[in-house]
Amino acid sequence: MKSLQASDNRRYLVKPDGTPFFYLGDTCWELFHRATREDADLLLKTRSEQRFTVIQAVALAEFDGLTVPNAYGALPLHDLDPAKPNDAYFRHLDYVVDKAAQLGLFVGMLPTWGDKVGPVLWGGGPAIFTPDKARVYGRFLGKRYRDAPVIWILGGDRPAETDEVRNVWRAMAEGIREGDDGRHLMTYHPMGGNSCSVWWPPDEPWLDFHMIQSGHSAKDIPNYEFVERDYALTPTKPTMEGEARYENHAINWKQDTGRFDDFDVRQAAYWSLLAGGCGFTYGCQDVWQLWEPKREPVTFANTHWRQAMHFPGAAQMRHVRALYESRPFLKLIPDQSLIASGQGDGADHIQAARAEDGSFAFIYAPTGRTFSAALGKLSGERVAAQWYNPRTGAWQRIGEFSRASAQEFAPPSSGRGDDWVLVLDAVSAGEAAKAAVREALHCA
Repeated sequence: MKSLQASDNRRYLVKPDGTPFFYLGDTCWELFHRATREDADLLLKTRSEQRFTVIQAVALAEFDGLTVPNAYGALPLHDLDPAKPNDAYFRHLDYVVDKAAQLGLFVGMLPTWGDKVGPVLWGGGPAIFTPDKARVYGRFLGKRYRDAPVIWILGGDRPAETDEVRNVWRAMAEGIREGDDGRHLMTYHPMGGNSCSVWWPPDEPWLDFHMIQSGHSAKDIPNYEFVERDYALTPTKPTMEGEARYENHAINWKQDTGRFDDFDVRQAAYWSLLAGGCGFTYGCQDVWQLWEPKREPVTFANTHWRQAMHFPGAAQMRHVRALYESRPFLKLIPDQSLIASGQGDGADHIQAARAEDGSFAFIYAPTGRTFSAALGKLSGERVAAQWYNPRTGAWQRIGEFSRASAQEFAPPSSGRGDDWVLVLDAVSAGEAAKAAVREALHCA
């Protein structure tokens, strides 16, 4: 049995006992390569306290990961040969994975960044894998982390456009499966502006769930469209945003275009989740590279990672998890017909989802636009409505309404950064009758 698996409806992730698992990830790509044990302890403890559930990190790291040793002077491979892993290097990975497990965190482990497989784009490399070496390396990793809380993430920011490249990844996946007896979920992290479903068919046997990278090229990238496309594929598999706009990342990698902030992070999270995502991965430009002043910054990193861990967007991710876990979210299905009017587009796009049985619904208004909700999509006699503040996690009661017609809702504030979630709950006939009596007594 897998340590995690797809839910019965194949839309979400669950633990072996069937309880929901909310994938809330953080990309800390250089964690294994650059962090000391003390660094890793601090980062993992902080993210655990912030209610993250997965830390995504790379075994063979992007930036000189083959030729620059880790914090303890160890290189990952002997002779740049993936069939000859260096045990001293992987003992450090063991420590980090064990520490994550102690804190209740999964490690989303990338066996290698994609430049080591090919084609080598945007620098990096060299490409060191053949199918045979990939299988040996995969088997080594699978066996070593067979009993650890890991999620395997192949790919690493690169396409799989040729049979030659796909055969390497397939061999690595097969090697991992041989080593870990199929105990862990596996997916593929694509290059920006893509889903892994561009290169891998939905019935690819090793691919347990789809992963998207909407990327960092612009504000308001409609990542809900990526999720919608994957959601419609057959056979059905969970899908999720694995790398959206990073907090403090220079927009489109340019110094004069501004930087993504906490609102950009929240918008990407709620858009993708309510479009049907099984989770969301946050990222921070300074944290993923463990930037500090002694290091050359990648794409204008400017804040020490120890400080950047506490950026507002990271702290606010706990609220999206809290919202989902406040309701039986395995029932959620995307449903834009909940929005009767006032849909909006661009930054104003409103995204909606409801429980399949009509018991509750979430509607995300990223800029606080007034809209009407089709309350008839919910069950029960009446509908209770509340505002949920994605910035603070605070709730604000609105009232109860008849489900017979659409109802207009004006969020408490509006503008870019004033995002709100309307939470609707069906009220049963008995509860509605009691509420009516209370209201009549109050009026009298």
